[in-house]
Amino acid sequence: MCRSAEPPEGQNAFGEKQHVVLIENGIIKMSDECLSHLVFFTLKDPTDGNISHLVGECHRYLKNHPGVVSFFAGTLASEYDRPVNDQDFHVCLNVVFDSRASHDTYQTAADHLAFIESNRDSWAQVRVFDADVT
Repeated sequence: MCRSAEPPEGQNAFGEKQHVVLIENGIIKMSDECLSHLVFFTLKDPTDGNISHLVGECHRYLKNHPGVVSFFAGTLASEYDRPVNDQDFHVCLNVVFDSRASHDTYQTAADHLAFIESNRDSWAQVRVFDADVT
C-alpha cells in the first residue's frame, strides 16, 4: 500500500532549507531537489500477459539503482476515464531519483540498457516525462 505524507523540512550545514526524503528501507536522506522520471509504455500487442511481463521486467531491471528514492511500476487504471485522464498507455514506470546525477548514471547503467534491449521490440510508443521535484 502506498502512503503519502508531507515530508518534514530541515536545513543543511549551510543553513539552506532542504526536504527530508524517506527512502524505502527506512534510511533518511537529505535532498533539496529530486528528479522524477515517469515513463509511459504503449505496447504493440497489449495482452494481459504482455502487460504483466513488462511490469515484471521493470521490477527486474530498473528497481535497484543507486540514488532511487522511490520506485513504482504498474498498469493503466482504466476506471479513471475522465476527460483529463490520458489513457494512451499500458504500463507506467515511476522512479524518483535523489539527484539529476543519479538519474544520469541510471541512463547508462547496464541493467537499464539490458531492459531496453530486451523489451524495445514490444513497444509501439514510449513517452518520458522528467521533472525536478521537491
